[in-house]
Amino acid sequence: MQPDNHRELLRIDNLHAWYGESHILHGLNLSLHEGEVITLLGRNGSGRTTTLKAILGLVSKRTGSIKVNGTELINMPTHRIAHVGKLGYCPEERGIYASLNVDENLTLPPTVAEGGMSVEEIYGMFPNLRERRKSQGSKLSGGEQQMLAIARILRTGASLLLLDEITEGLAPVILKSLGDVIRKLRERGYTIILVEQNFRFAAPLADRHYVIEHGKVVEQIDAADLEAKKEQLNRHLSV
Repeated sequence: MQPDNHRELLRIDNLHAWYGESHILHGLNLSLHEGEVITLLGRNGSGRTTTLKAILGLVSKRTGSIKVNGTELINMPTHRIAHVGKLGYCPEERGIYASLNVDENLTLPPTVAEGGMSVEEIYGMFPNLRERRKSQGSKLSGGEQQMLAIARILRTGASLLLLDEITEGLAPVILKSLGDVIRKLRERGYTIILVEQNFRFAAPLADRHYVIEHGKVVEQIDAADLEAKKEQLNRHLSV
């Protein structure tokens, strides 16, 4: 499914965010249209994960503007943001129930909107999970736990997905499966923000890349311009 360039789903203007006294985001701006996949790229500590948490209100303080479908979220509490924005968040630590099996994990997520995927649809998208449906979360491999974490937010009815470092430490065969899942979700009309360290994984999936340094966007690169701007991008991302 091609993005609907006429419908802006998310707009962030002059976003500042703090953890306690630490001022992490310094006037960040970005926009996202329905059906798009974007990545937030940058070195560790640049503010990429904080951007996701700030959207959800999971920071000590935030100022500026965050609008989803034109509704201002900046002063809303997190539980309202999730419902109003139809947001699903997959944190880096995954957030599955380790003591419950796969089936149980998939029957417990909260609902943020109508239209969440059924368990059978989930198993069609993640065949590995179907095979492990009676296995405890703690007994799953890292890749299977990551699939379950994504599957849980697909059950909630969320249509704007915030995915934080979903490929970290995973084997190449799992990366391919996750890439296929992202493509399928995009075809189904989901809108996705990927915070990703693995640029090789992210590059073919995204419509646009935002490079973040010191808490603000310093470069915006469309997929079509990626080849021409590769050297520029490497300069931003090299350690």
